[in-house]
Amino acid sequence: MRAAGLPREARLRRAGDFAALRHASGRFGGRCFSVRYRVNSLGHPRLGLAISKRVSKRAVDRNRIKRLVRESFRRARLELPPIDLMVMAREQAVGLPGPELLAELQLLWKKLRSARLDTALKPGDTAGTIVR
Repeated sequence: MRAAGLPREARLRRAGDFAALRHASGRFGGRCFSVRYRVNSLGHPRLGLAISKRVSKRAVDRNRIKRLVRESFRRARLELPPIDLMVMAREQAVGLPGPELLAELQLLWKKLRSARLDTALKPGDTAGTIVR
């Protein structure tokens, strides 16, 4: 029986993918999470996590948040458009129980499904103004 985990192709793994999201992407957020997104040409969504020590010095807290985000994304990913996502947590996320965090993540996925993604930068668009 195959594990119900998040497949490798559904994750952002390269530093260049994260850098592209930091420099040229759409963004929105809620009380506990901030999301950056960018349309990809792969035909499926991919998730990247950026949960820093600023959120919590304790690794156990950061890992708990990561597990919750991955689980929520795993459940919602078939309904999401083909985009690259980078989810960042805020300090408020540490003190909230899991069901509240999952509820906020569900709202973020709902925003993504209804967002006008044609306004987000497409792969290959240049973010700078220098012509090369």
